[in-house]
Amino acid sequence: MAGKRDQWGSRLGIIMAVAGSAIGLGNFLRFPAKAAANGGGAFMIPYLISLFLLGIPLMWIEWTLGRYGGGFEHGTAPGIFHSVWKKNRFIKYFGIIGIFGPMVILSYYCYIESWTLAYSFFALTGTTTTITDQATMQSFLRGFQGLENNRFFHGGGPAYVFFLITFVINIWVIYYGIKGGIERLCKWAMPLLFICGFILMLRVLSLGTPDPSKPGWNITNGLGFLWNPDFSALKSAKVWLEAAGQIFFTLSVGIGVILTYASYLSKGDDVVLSGLTAAGTNELAEVILGGCIVIPAAFVFFGPTEIEAVSRSGVFNLGFVTMPLVLNSLPLSVFFGFVWFFLLFLAGVTSSISLSQPAVAFLEDEFNIGRKKAVLIFAAVIFILCQPAVFFLKNGVVDELDFWGGTFFLVLFATIETLLFAWVFGMEKAWDEIHKGADMRVPRVYKFIIKYITPLFLFCILGMWLWQEWRPIIFMKNVAAANKPFILATRAGLLAIFAVLAVSVKVSWSRKNKQAERIR
Repeated sequence: MAGKRDQWGSRLGIIMAVAGSAIGLGNFLRFPAKAAANGGGAFMIPYLISLFLLGIPLMWIEWTLGRYGGGFEHGTAPGIFHSVWKKNRFIKYFGIIGIFGPMVILSYYCYIESWTLAYSFFALTGTTTTITDQATMQSFLRGFQGLENNRFFHGGGPAYVFFLITFVINIWVIYYGIKGGIERLCKWAMPLLFICGFILMLRVLSLGTPDPSKPGWNITNGLGFLWNPDFSALKSAKVWLEAAGQIFFTLSVGIGVILTYASYLSKGDDVVLSGLTAAGTNELAEVILGGCIVIPAAFVFFGPTEIEAVSRSGVFNLGFVTMPLVLNSLPLSVFFGFVWFFLLFLAGVTSSISLSQPAVAFLEDEFNIGRKKAVLIFAAVIFILCQPAVFFLKNGVVDELDFWGGTFFLVLFATIETLLFAWVFGMEKAWDEIHKGADMRVPRVYKFIIKYITPLFLFCILGMWLWQEWRPIIFMKNVAAANKPFILATRAGLLAIFAVLAVSVKVSWSRKNKQAERIR
């Protein structure tokens, strides 16, 4: 080995890191938009069912598999899957998804994260705080993204500068390892994130009625818009799929990150209470903070008619157009504008560093490469992979990457690891492994849920996708003709990445087998 594997410095460190991985831009933008557009409070019914039958079981599965694989000095899914099913020489190739997915997500996530850093700067300098209408704020965003030339921006130069700064921050953190980099960042970033969130939540909840002639535009009705249930929405399969999808997004399950983080635990470290605490911390950020900031605040300023369009306008518009306009209408707009975007940046950076770790751990564990060299190799590769998202945003490249890396492969990977855990590893053995060093017992009903309900739930999600969505997506039915060459090139690039990872896994195992034969 290149050296002793890194370890977490404390239980608090691993909990904060896993919570930081889970708490991202989706908690504060995607969740309220999805809830508002899918039945309001009724959305919480499939959301909570998905949490208890899908999210929490997958959280425990990944924490347990990760710790188990770490005992064999494997920190990524190929090695962990091989440790569980040694007799199957192909299972490690299924584990490639646990490296592929995070790399694909990071290739566009880092760029979007850099916008939050840029807007933090714009808020502090007062650049955006004087804009008071939606068209101008939208023009500012499009100019910054390089989608149009206007009086604010000519080209995407400023956006690229902030991307470079954000990229360097990410690499700098992971360069210093699990304890010295990731854990250190998350132990101060997560408390600061919650402080920012509570400041904004309290300010929103204290909003009066801006226009006395419209007394119905108040915070109580704003909360009601988000949380009053439309139970008729529960008849739609789409609402249930959206809720299940949000659970994947919000808990970072099905990606491979938790597997890697948990691999740095010791055999006697608790995974039951620690996993539950990390999940609970994420839900606090999403349901309480995320649900009490953007949509209720927008309702107060835009009213019940416009809020329908606002909630469906997409996460970019919610975060970078609607919310800044709301905050610009308040006293101390510079301060609150900065707090909002710095909150998003903290959520983004704690997630993006977690997406980096699986690939770095793969180089360390399977090729015996030292940490610093592994990080530099990874930085060079991922920097190249980020460029299409930066330069071809307008051509639908980010949406394509998000679908494959951040949607489809999440569900596929979660299905594979659940079957491997419950049916190959064996539920009795798995149940014993979960409880090694545990500070609490998992309710016995979860033994049945993990073995039968969770995989059935996942098969239903995959089946619904295959039934409803695969044909228009594969054949690009909803893609503009001018963008089809970019989408095809993106898909070719994704296949190339997967192929390179597959070859890397084959080379690594061949080397290890030859070394084992020489020792014998």
